[in-house]
Amino acid sequence: MSSTDAAPDRHAPDTRFFGQPRALAHLFGVEMWERFSFYGMQGILLIYLYFSVTEGGLGIREAVAGGIVGAYGGSVYLSTILGAWLADRLFGSERVLFVSAIVIVAGHLSLALIPGVAGVAVGLILIALGSGGLKANATSVVGTLYAAEDTRRDAGFSLFYLGINLGAFFGPILTGWLQSTAGFHWGFGLAAVGMTLGLIQYSFGRKHLPAAAHEVRNPLPRSRYPLFALIGVGAVALIVVLVLVGVVRADNLAVLVILGSLVAAIAYFAVILSSRHIEPAERSRVWAFVPLFITSVAFWSLYQQQFTVLTVYSDKRLDRMLFGWEMPVPWVQSINPIFIIVLSGVFAAVWTRMGARQPSTPVKFALGAIVMGAAFLMFLPFAGGGEGSTPLLAIAGILLLFTVAELLLSPIGLSAATKLAPARFQTQMVALFFLSVALGTAISGWLVRFYDPTNEVPYFSILGGIAIVVGVGLWLSAKPVLALMRGVR
Repeated sequence: MSSTDAAPDRHAPDTRFFGQPRALAHLFGVEMWERFSFYGMQGILLIYLYFSVTEGGLGIREAVAGGIVGAYGGSVYLSTILGAWLADRLFGSERVLFVSAIVIVAGHLSLALIPGVAGVAVGLILIALGSGGLKANATSVVGTLYAAEDTRRDAGFSLFYLGINLGAFFGPILTGWLQSTAGFHWGFGLAAVGMTLGLIQYSFGRKHLPAAAHEVRNPLPRSRYPLFALIGVGAVALIVVLVLVGVVRADNLAVLVILGSLVAAIAYFAVILSSRHIEPAERSRVWAFVPLFITSVAFWSLYQQQFTVLTVYSDKRLDRMLFGWEMPVPWVQSINPIFIIVLSGVFAAVWTRMGARQPSTPVKFALGAIVMGAAFLMFLPFAGGGEGSTPLLAIAGILLLFTVAELLLSPIGLSAATKLAPARFQTQMVALFFLSVALGTAISGWLVRFYDPTNEVPYFSILGGIAIVVGVGLWLSAKPVLALMRGVR
């Protein structure tokens, strides 16, 4: 190891990456390329499903296509359970992260090279499994870079979030351009190239991560290996049978993922809270995570409509003409990452400067939900217009509110999951946060069926109002929630 890569003195904080530990740079990089491929592919996925065959798509009904996208997005976050369990019980977070990146590459290659519905099915299953494993464990590894009392943690997660959104910005721009000029499969192929670059970058940097990133926190006894292997094979066989007999269909995928996410979340909370291996203070902190989880679900069920309802809205209602040139639909999904890139550093600096005076985690969550609800209400002045009636500048303003809400909740949620986690359930608490994203994302896909471009007022007003009510409720409950957090803010 070179002198520049040597571990800093344990008495002095490592500040070699914009005031953060140097190891954050490697996680920043792999997450950036993973998000490039993820959002680049997702930017063209919905229109690929519902565009007609003559336009290069598959000709699936919009409501069904939106449900598939929502179910896929929910499955990504649902699969963080598996990724977290593999890390905590068998392999450690770092190894699961590395293998997951390889699986993601295989998924994008399947979408690019296998035509029709078969390519969609194989590709999305692999990407969902790989992304779930990578997301839970990348976040957990970031958490290992900081001591419990390190006030840079929230700022570090905000900087990590900047890497995510650099990839999220360039992904839809480049895949959308390639899709519109060369075809959908070329766009999917570019996503595969991006993830391959991320895998190569991470393979060189993984050796600089701390020992805690490789730790198996709660090893599974070898005597139980056969039982869990049998459970895994049985689960796969059950899913195959349900597909073959028609229980699992394209038109009900979102509902099934909602139910699966809900059951998994309840079971996860029950397992952690009933564990004999956690202290009373740790159990109290897990209880404090419950209202944060509920608020997160409400937030993500609106926010993730960027990839469902907002995509349809951008295709049918948005004026995308710029100086006589029509902007591709996927480019709209790059507006939010622009704001994230600009504002994430601002938020990180604000939290760092405020230090112990910054708003508590429950208050940040509450504000995130309230601002997200307000963003949906901002659609109301443009409701009922015809094709191309909504100005691009208006959508940019709405997405600015999306961004502010996201920065108030998402990186803070990742940070809170690591701060509130019992020692034996570090990665699995991160998976619990992602379960809230899974549930919200699947709900966002299910909600597409209620969106009617000719009668938008009920849709946007009801959903926006619900988010605001949830946020206000958490704000009013902030003091008792903080009491349960036992000193964590």
